[in-house]
Amino acid sequence: MLLRDVVGEERSRLKVGIGELDRVLGGGIVPGSVTLIGGDPGIGKSTISLQLCHELARQGKKILYVSGEESPEQTKLRAVRLGASANENFYIVSMLDIEQVLAAIKKFLPACVVIDSIQVVYHAALSASAGSVSQVRECAALLTQLAKQTGISVFLIGHVTKEGTLAGPRVLEHIVDTVLYFEGERFSHYRILRAIKNRFGSTNEVGVFEMAAQGLLEVKNPSEIFLSERPQGVAGTTVVPVLEGSRPILVEVQALVAKANFGVTRRRTQGIDANRLCLLAAVLEKKLHLNLFDKDIFVNVVGGLKTEDPAVDLAVCVAIGSSLYDKPVPTDTVVLGEVGLAAEVRSVAHAALRVNEAKKLGFRRFLLPCSNGASASQGAADDAAVFTAVSDVPGAFRALWKDLS
Repeated sequence: MLLRDVVGEERSRLKVGIGELDRVLGGGIVPGSVTLIGGDPGIGKSTISLQLCHELARQGKKILYVSGEESPEQTKLRAVRLGASANENFYIVSMLDIEQVLAAIKKFLPACVVIDSIQVVYHAALSASAGSVSQVRECAALLTQLAKQTGISVFLIGHVTKEGTLAGPRVLEHIVDTVLYFEGERFSHYRILRAIKNRFGSTNEVGVFEMAAQGLLEVKNPSEIFLSERPQGVAGTTVVPVLEGSRPILVEVQALVAKANFGVTRRRTQGIDANRLCLLAAVLEKKLHLNLFDKDIFVNVVGGLKTEDPAVDLAVCVAIGSSLYDKPVPTDTVVLGEVGLAAEVRSVAHAALRVNEAKKLGFRRFLLPCSNGASASQGAADDAAVFTAVSDVPGAFRALWKDLS
C-alpha cells in the first residue's frame, strides 16, 4: 500500500477535565493510545488514575479499572476519600490473568481502561513469573494491540526500580505511545508530572500538583508556589524563569559554598545536572578567579523541580557568587542566561515570555544576556521594569554588586 493511499482520520482528543494532566498529554487523551504512568511508590500514580477515571465517568464515558494489587474493597476506600466512587459508569474488576483482563475489556467495551499495575499481570502460557521482562512485554503488547484495534485508551501503571527507571527494563517505554513520570519527594506536598515520550504531543510539558487529603490538586500558578517560602535578604539565593514546554515557571535557585574539611571538595546538586555544576564552578575559578578549589558547593532548585533549561546557568553562577561573598541578590531581581566556557552569557529562548511571567509576580529588575535585552524589553514594555544586559559573568557580578573589584 502506498502512503498516499492511507486514509488518515483525525480523531478528536478526549479531555480529562484535569487541566494539568491534559496539558502533559498534549491536549487530552487520544483514542486508542496507550499511556504508561511511572513513579516511586506512594507518589500518586493510583491516585491520579482514580481521579482520571472519575472525571471521565462524570462525562458519561464508560471506565474500567483493573485492580491487580489491591482488592476492590481497598480501591473503593481510596475512591471514597477522593470522591470518585458514586458513578454508574465506573466499573472495577480484580484479576491478574491477561486473558481474563482482555475478556473483561471486550465485554464492557469501555472508553478507557486503567491497569494497576502492569507488573502484576501475567500470561499463563509463559513460564516466567509476573513482573519479569517477558511477562511485562507480552502483556503490554496484547493490551496495545487491543487498544489499536478497538480505539480504547489504555493507561498502564508501572513500578520503578531502585535506580529510578521503569521496571522492564525500559521494555514498556518502547511499546507504549506516551510515558509519564511523577517526580518529587514522597514526603513533599508537590508532585510534578512530566512526559518523557509522547507520540501525540510535546515531551516538554509538565503538570504540577499538590498532594492533599482529597487527592492530587492542580497547581495553576506553579511560580507562586515555588517562591512562596523564599527567604528575603539572604545570600546564596536567586530567581530564574525556566521554560517547561510552553510554560515559564519561576523557581528559586539556592547555593551554599562552604570550606571543605577533609581536603576533597564536594559538588552536590538537586534539580540540575551535577556535571553542569562542575563545569560552571570551573568557569568561575578560571575566568573570575574565585577561590573554589577548597570549597564544597551545594546547589538546589527549590520545590523538587528538575530542569535542563540552559537559562539556569547564570542564576547558578550568581547564587554561588552570592554565597561565597555573602552578598544577597536584590529580592526583586530575576537572572537568566546560558553560560559558555569563556564565561560569556549567551541568549535564551523566549526571553519576553519569561520576563512577562516574572512581572506578574512583582519582579522589576532583570539581568539577562545582551542579545536578549532588546527583544525582552520590547516584548514586556513597562516603565517600572529595569533591564540590565550583560555579555559575560564578570559583568553580571559587577552589575549586581558594585563594590566588587
